[in-house]
Amino acid sequence: MELWDAYDENFRRVEGVSLVRGEPIPAGAYHLVCDVLVRHTDGSYLLMRRDPRKHYGGLWEATAGGSALQGEAPLDCARRELREETGAEAARYESLGELYPSPGYCGEIIHLYAATGLTFGQMSPDEDEFLEVEKIPLEEAARMVLDNEIADAK
Repeated sequence: MELWDAYDENFRRVEGVSLVRGEPIPAGAYHLVCDVLVRHTDGSYLLMRRDPRKHYGGLWEATAGGSALQGEAPLDCARRELREETGAEAARYESLGELYPSPGYCGEIIHLYAATGLTFGQMSPDEDEFLEVEKIPLEEAARMVLDNEIADAK
């Protein structure tokens, strides 16, 4: 069972409240999600193809990321997700801010980071996750957005 911390709308952790992956998030509660945009020194970007069994399966995302585990800080979550989903370690992370993707509907607060200075090792995705990772030039990524191949709005 994966547990998450609960946060209020001002991004204050709610003491004594745990959220459980797969269970509804109560009204007024949020959970922390971290995403990492990876830009290589040659200007290309690392894209991830969504697991075919998940929502929007087979489409590309411009970020690696996922939910922060209970007690995990946003940057630690971003580092873990990047390593799990791409096998990459980054020398530098730059915060790109916080997003509330759909406040009236979704209980997520997303911390977005840019990662540079990469070294690659072995991917270790979750058991229920299959990912394809590809380095794409910026011009190709822009075409993919226009052709609706990249589903991620971040």
